[in-house]
Amino acid sequence: MTKSIKKDLSEDQREELLSTLKARFEKNMNRHEGLEWADVQAKLEANTEKLWSLNEMEKTEGEPDVVGHENDEYIFYDCSAESPKGRRSVCYDRKGLELRTKHKPENNAIDMATDMGIELLTEEEYRALQELGTFDKKTSSWVQTPSNIRELGGALFCDYRYGHVFVYHNGASSYYGARGFRGSLRV
Repeated sequence: MTKSIKKDLSEDQREELLSTLKARFEKNMNRHEGLEWADVQAKLEANTEKLWSLNEMEKTEGEPDVVGHENDEYIFYDCSAESPKGRRSVCYDRKGLELRTKHKPENNAIDMATDMGIELLTEEEYRALQELGTFDKKTSSWVQTPSNIRELGGALFCDYRYGHVFVYHNGASSYYGARGFRGSLRV
C-alpha cells in the first residue's frame, strides 16, 4: 500500500538538488547532446512535484540525469554505475511480496517507484541507457514486465555482462542484495 507523502522540497533542498543535477548534466554531456541546462532547470522549477521525484531518485543513489528530450519533455533515467543502493533487495511487486512466507524484504520495486513518482525502465529503455555508458556490471535491475509473463508469476530483470545486455526472468517474489531497479521520469 502506498502512503501519502508531502511532495515538496524546501528552498535549500531545491537549490542543493538543482546544483547536483546541473553538475552531473555538465559532466555527462554525451547523454544529452544539444540540450541546455538553463532550459532543463526552467522546466524543473515549473514542475516542483517532478523535482521532488528527482530528489527521491537522488536520495536512493540513482544519480538521475537527462537522457533525452521528446514532446517538450525532458527524460531522466537513473544513471548510477550500479543499480541504486537505496532500492535493492526488493521483490518485483506487491503480489510477489505477499507470496513470500519467509524472509520478506521491506518493499517491492513497483510500489517504491509509484511512491517516488517514477516508472521502472522498460527493457527498451534499459538497452538505450546502455548506449550512453556501462551500467550494472555487478548488479541487476528489475524492468517493466509484460502482463503475460507477470500473470504466470515471473518478472524480468537486466544486467550488463561480457559487453552485452542480458534480460533474464525470476519469480516476482525473489529478491537479491545486488538487484534493485532503475527509474525514469518525464518532466
